[in-house]
Amino acid sequence: MPRATFGKKWGRVRTTTVTNKPKDGKSAEDVVRDLKKEQQKLPGEDYRERSLALHGLICARCGREFNESKRQLLTVHHKDGNHHNNPLDGSNWENLCVYCHEDVHSREMLGDLMDGSGGSESALVYEDVRKKDTAPSDSGSLGEKLKRAMETKGNR
Repeated sequence: MPRATFGKKWGRVRTTTVTNKPKDGKSAEDVVRDLKKEQQKLPGEDYRERSLALHGLICARCGREFNESKRQLLTVHHKDGNHHNNPLDGSNWENLCVYCHEDVHSREMLGDLMDGSGGSESALVYEDVRKKDTAPSDSGSLGEKLKRAMETKGNR
């Protein structure tokens, strides 16, 4: 930090720079960098790396093996659907490639639609707006239409 001193003759100003180094020898930039690194990895957020180390770079569904350069194609699937349930033993995780992971979630959503249970990750995709305005008819949500189609197909 610069220090300014004033001379007696002609109002001269003399500046000198004084550096105060911390006692541990780290600069302010190093301290800030260390603090940012600590904040980036909050507890429980590094479960992806832990799962990859536990289960390996293999898709649990299709069995495809990945090398280090393609590891970004592996995702961690939570078996119970709760992303906050991250046990250290990895019992709630399975490594899936992005294709299998998408397939698993799309099957869950379709199953919930067909079931009518409306699970936590699913949402009603299509709804017949005439149903709200008029008396009950036999048109309904996409899930109901799919159920009726499956029932009529089964009766044939």
